[in-house]
Amino acid sequence: MKYLRALIFSTACAVSPPAFAQTWAHLADVHLPVIPRSPEDQARIQQVTAPSHTFDKPERYEAFPAGAATVQARIDADAFSQPSGNTPQENRANFRLGNGLFRVLWRAAPSPLHASDGLGPLFNARSCQLCHLKDGRGHPPSNPTDDAVSLFLRVSIPGGTDAATQEIQDYISTTGDPTYGTQLQDFAVDDHPAETRLKITYLPQPVTLADGTVITLQSPSYDAEALGYGPLHPDAMLSPRIAPQMIGLGLLEAIPVADIIAMTDPEDQNQDGISGRANVVWSLRYNQPMLGRFGHKAGSPTIEEQTAAAFAGDIGISTSLFPSAWGECTSLQPKCRAAPHGSDHANSQPELDDARLELVTYYSQNLGVPARRDVNDPQVLRGKALFYASGCTGCHTPKFVTHDLENQPEQNRQLIWPYTDLLLHDMGDELADNRPEGRATGREWRTPPLWGIGLTQQVSGHTNFLHDGRARTLLEAVLWHAGEAQTARDKVVQMSKSDREDLLRFLESL
Repeated sequence: MKYLRALIFSTACAVSPPAFAQTWAHLADVHLPVIPRSPEDQARIQQVTAPSHTFDKPERYEAFPAGAATVQARIDADAFSQPSGNTPQENRANFRLGNGLFRVLWRAAPSPLHASDGLGPLFNARSCQLCHLKDGRGHPPSNPTDDAVSLFLRVSIPGGTDAATQEIQDYISTTGDPTYGTQLQDFAVDDHPAETRLKITYLPQPVTLADGTVITLQSPSYDAEALGYGPLHPDAMLSPRIAPQMIGLGLLEAIPVADIIAMTDPEDQNQDGISGRANVVWSLRYNQPMLGRFGHKAGSPTIEEQTAAAFAGDIGISTSLFPSAWGECTSLQPKCRAAPHGSDHANSQPELDDARLELVTYYSQNLGVPARRDVNDPQVLRGKALFYASGCTGCHTPKFVTHDLENQPEQNRQLIWPYTDLLLHDMGDELADNRPEGRATGREWRTPPLWGIGLTQQVSGHTNFLHDGRARTLLEAVLWHAGEAQTARDKVVQMSKSDREDLLRFLESL
């Protein structure tokens, strides 16, 4: 098996897509109840998902970015908080229960409310909802006194060995900081110091567009101040992470692995300047390597594992996947490890048992993607043509058809339009965090989905984008692109004002 995995990566560009797809599926689709497709069916899907070449009218079904799972585009802040449009009635109760757990304000143990007992002792937020407010994206602190609830710092140092190091080719070995673990928590329960206070300093960085317009970007620097447990390791690598929006995650999970791998081009053999690579990470649930899909560097293979990791790192809540009742506390934080917690030792249950983890996972899988707006608008159609002509689709792949899935109707065989390839891309020096994760280098980031991006202000009350929220507008986000996206970014810089407005109008329609 180890040899087979190495062979897959070494021959990714040499074998035909069907043969490669079949081999990869054996390794990584174990988390889904997949019904195999015939070659004829796969050929029809390839035809449906082929890139558009005409832009005088919308493509068929383009107004429904999540297929039958698409929901009506609301005009209030709850636009991202609806269940998938095709959620069966019998499953909606589970969605509501998962929503309730997503909103729970966890309390420090011992608490009279045992169901919400076990916060911390170190944490970044008391609930999932406080980071993913209204199921949308987080934001950096708006002023020096604003708590950075939806932005935190990951931390690691080079080295370390684990199963992934042995099984995954090109895996970059890191381990947590000896004192602070893998994440800096800026809150703590009573009688415990928080690990840090995050300080962000912005420097203006003007960019002059071809028409003379000057856009002033804000270049951030991050400092972990008031360290509560002594200095960080001298080799500590810090990376800011903002909470991403939650819609459509189950559909992203249901994209066939083979379809994603078929887009990789690590050696840029087609010479388009874009070299997408797959992140491959170790699955705690399935005890094997899997394709990374979730997180800013695609560091988690499934929604369940991403959810459990967030409970452990962000809130300090244990699960069967992350069973430590003290969350992120390290052996160099003995008082933290000795603090009361909410685990049920009598029944060997973690603070969040598997039944409740499954409910939160189901909720996270099935937050509906709102319908597109103004798909027939001439300005939107011109902007779409410019999006294609600028090369943006080289990373932001418009559409896929999800797996044929047994007993999973919400994600079963949907034509979706997420505008992502879920692959890693070198985004240049300015966006580099210089901290690897899995196979992702310190310059690489996963292509974020664009669906719903035009509703950010409506849902989240801001327009902060990128992995750390530094971009305050969609145009700023584009102008931060470099590395593999440099050519596309430069084409935007050279656009006339009217073309640029058309492009942004298209993005706002997503």
